[in-house]
Amino acid sequence: MGGGYIIAVSGLLIGLVYGAVGLLSGFCLLSGLRGWWADGDSRLIRTYALALGVAIAATQLLAEGGVVDLGKSIYLQPSFSAPLMFIGGLLFGYGMVLANGCGSRALVLLGRGNLRSFVVVIVLGIAAQMTLKGLFAPARIAVLQVSQATPMVISLPALLSTLGVGETFARTLAASAIAGALIIFAFAHAPFQRAWGQIAAGLIVGLLVAAGWFATGYLAADDFNPVPVTSLTFVAPIADTVQYAMLSTGLTLNFGITMVAGVFAGSLITALVTRRFHWEGYTSPRHMLRSIGGAALMGAGGAMAYGCSIGQGLTGLSTLALASFVAVAGILLGTAAGLRGVLRVQPLVSQDARSGPLA
Repeated sequence: MGGGYIIAVSGLLIGLVYGAVGLLSGFCLLSGLRGWWADGDSRLIRTYALALGVAIAATQLLAEGGVVDLGKSIYLQPSFSAPLMFIGGLLFGYGMVLANGCGSRALVLLGRGNLRSFVVVIVLGIAAQMTLKGLFAPARIAVLQVSQATPMVISLPALLSTLGVGETFARTLAASAIAGALIIFAFAHAPFQRAWGQIAAGLIVGLLVAAGWFATGYLAADDFNPVPVTSLTFVAPIADTVQYAMLSTGLTLNFGITMVAGVFAGSLITALVTRRFHWEGYTSPRHMLRSIGGAALMGAGGAMAYGCSIGQGLTGLSTLALASFVAVAGILLGTAAGLRGVLRVQPLVSQDARSGPLA
């Protein structure tokens, strides 16, 4: 089988599993933070923490074993713009609150019949494409050129190595410390220990991140026809999917496009089988306008930050790239601003509380 075929099938399969797990578990960073800060229910955020811990541990094992060269990913490039990535993270985080869910969650709920999610997906994809290659691209590139730097170290293990620690031990130490702390945090809560569905979701999503790295960095590796080494991420893939739907004749399928299709299909099949499928729409023009604004901020911000709450929050951090920590800090701060303080996004009174994220 050719590398292109492996990439397409791997993306589809990983997406199918993510879509099913996302629908059944409600996996979502925004829902986790909102439940933790507003309602005192930390089970969803602990699911996310478990997924991140597993993703870091599994990804670093692949890298240490020489199976995957993470240096070929976008997260470990020799130069990056910390200001641009942080601002992009801020925009994405605040937009996520406005839209009431991230791009991955929108795809999952779209499969369940949520037509509001369709608007979010389309607007996010267009805004991301405009920022990456369209009208906003010159401004993004100009900021990138004046603010990017080439630091001496680009990852946490490399930073530890500057202290005299060996490369292998530095990787093991960094991965063990962060992954261990996240897993301990996840299980240091009695209700979560009894939430077997959430535990399974965290384990599966974390392993899916590693599966993406394995598929693109090992199974499809070809020196004569190299493919991007990547894993779960949604901003650029949604943009590529929207473009592919319009111009498929001149384009080829990639991991991100088939993954996006898989997430939608996995959610749809699961919703039909479990009888969770039902049509939903907007409750008011204000509701729609807020959703569109949030999707636009997520698309532009995610393009600037090179990822989203999944692409940087799980996949990027699994590489222990310093740039990913900067982007995630922006995402968390933007989300906090939308959930608390003077910039808090007020809930819509007419919103159907049963619908969950992107309601």
